[in-house]
Amino acid sequence: MNRISLLIIAIILNSGLYAQIEKNTIGIDITKIPAGYFWMGSEGKGENYDEAPMHKVTISRPFKMGVTEITNVQYEQFDPSHSQYRGKYGLSPNDDDAVIYVSYSDAIAFCKWLSEKEGKTYRLPTEAEWEYACRAGTYSLFYTGDYLPNSFLKNQKLYRDPVAVSLKVGQSKANSFGLYDMHGNVEEWCSDWYAPYPSKEDAIDPLGGEDGLFRVTRGGSHGTPAEYLRSANRMAMIPEDKHWLTGFRIVQADYPNSKEYASQSRMPENMLNIDQKKHIWKKEATPIFKEPVRYVVAPDCKTGTPFYSHNHCPTITWCNNGDLLAVWFTADQENGRGIEIIGSRLRQGKGQWEPASRFFKVPDRNMTGSALFHKGGDTLMYFNGVEAAGDWQNLAIVQRISIDNGATWDRPRMIVPEHGKRNQVISGTVRTSKGWLIQAADATPEGEGGTAIHISKDGGATWYDPNSGIPNNFTEGGTGSNIAGIHAGIVELKDGNLMALGRGDAIKNREGLLRMPMSISSDMGQTWKYAASELPPIDGGQRLVLMRLHEGPLMVISFTHHPYRLKNNGEEGMTFIDSENKEFTGYGAYAALSWDEGKTWPVKKLITDGKERLLYGQAWTGHFLMDKTHAEPRGYLAATQSPDNMIHLLSSGIHYQFNLNWLMNQ
Repeated sequence: MNRISLLIIAIILNSGLYAQIEKNTIGIDITKIPAGYFWMGSEGKGENYDEAPMHKVTISRPFKMGVTEITNVQYEQFDPSHSQYRGKYGLSPNDDDAVIYVSYSDAIAFCKWLSEKEGKTYRLPTEAEWEYACRAGTYSLFYTGDYLPNSFLKNQKLYRDPVAVSLKVGQSKANSFGLYDMHGNVEEWCSDWYAPYPSKEDAIDPLGGEDGLFRVTRGGSHGTPAEYLRSANRMAMIPEDKHWLTGFRIVQADYPNSKEYASQSRMPENMLNIDQKKHIWKKEATPIFKEPVRYVVAPDCKTGTPFYSHNHCPTITWCNNGDLLAVWFTADQENGRGIEIIGSRLRQGKGQWEPASRFFKVPDRNMTGSALFHKGGDTLMYFNGVEAAGDWQNLAIVQRISIDNGATWDRPRMIVPEHGKRNQVISGTVRTSKGWLIQAADATPEGEGGTAIHISKDGGATWYDPNSGIPNNFTEGGTGSNIAGIHAGIVELKDGNLMALGRGDAIKNREGLLRMPMSISSDMGQTWKYAASELPPIDGGQRLVLMRLHEGPLMVISFTHHPYRLKNNGEEGMTFIDSENKEFTGYGAYAALSWDEGKTWPVKKLITDGKERLLYGQAWTGHFLMDKTHAEPRGYLAATQSPDNMIHLLSSGIHYQFNLNWLMNQ
């Protein structure tokens, strides 16, 4: 083909004259997309690592594609009941608005219905077809260039509450193939399983993974920062998920006959070479406090493990093979889409944690809040929040199960599928005397406002929120439907009631001092009664642990004060008793024990053996000096007690190990 012919084709494409629009029986405008080739992806910098390598892709056959996304009036010819979602959060109320609240299976069912109706094959585009059609011969960030015109921009920022904007299709400039709304409006389902791009340079009609956990979505949405609207940007969702950001457009063409599947994701180190031999745990009667060690260990950059500056919000459990497993998030910003859940393993008999490796990530979704729990038998449970957008307010909760010491995990199951508040998972899952499971979750994204719970009476198969909906009166003697304080720890008392302690929502005691709020429920979380505990309140960058030890007493691990926000009438530090029965003022993390179900906490001990160390606590803690009177000043705490009765405490960066005998030994 000579240069003149290429120039004519370029003029036709750029003018949009190529578009040959036809309308099908339910009013969908469809245009023909020519066969061709392009370079897919980007350089893959930072959190966009999954866009690399940039590789040549050939689309060997022309196909037809919807000029716009499927609208309400089109979708509701297939499913009239979907009209219940019109106008939710003020979005998509009209006939010609892009349909939202559509799961992957909903989109597939629509395509099957339309195929049978018309006698033609309708389907979702492959990820490669989608990007090829979006670019329409361009290699800039967007098909409009390196910036989007104002007509494309709606609510392109991080937000907490959805903003009502118009989702009317076809209002922005079409690309050279005659396609509208490829950048923004609503995310669009693709047919592919999300998987890494192939390492080979050339691919013909490539498909996603042969299997996977997530289905690809493309194009970004009306509520997505503009960087996620780029032609190359990759997003994905759990197939069962549906929310106000995602819809779809259709392709009319035969299914690709390609067998070029994407590369399978590399198994992370925390799931490799797992010994399945059952460990014999040996209990030690002498007091033990082991040298604190880092569990947040940076990975080798060659592994490709995402690892950012901010490592925080851990959870930990023990495994039947004697290993300890910890996961946490790594991010540059907590309320962003780049946040990843990574993990590490302390293998039985080893003294150091392995370098961090991937654990779980829904691409381009905020993943705030994790919990690991040994349910009993061979079962480990994992819970995590998954955002629709970027901030941590509108989370759903997913659950995964492992029966082989964390070597493999089943598919993520959405146990709380409605994205919203009350779903920010907190480490510290509880199993009651009846076998019921209780998972705590922040009821608000704010620093105060309380904690919700989700309950399963059937071992995790189904869950419900017992919230009675009554207002919360976080005062001495007050009542409400939430636990007082966010990031709460929960225990079941011997009388069957629930008790919780939380951060924030401090309550004044009789002396007028602000104390950590204590919440008691006699109706399994429907209502709570509030009282001031004897413990000092905590604040930003701090999270407590509350649990019942195997030996019987309740244990809380918290902080004496907040180093920068002294809210409890100027108090700083607490009084402790040393080995010579002398009082001293200590500062930082401490453990307290109660033998009367939380009424009193007669034993309090600073989490230090007195040895001077400079430690690095990650996240908001940074470096701190541990010595005889100083422990870690803040951090998000998580703990488990293994069958040998050792207490394993994680802060945002450090692993502490001690036992009850050490806590009792002044």
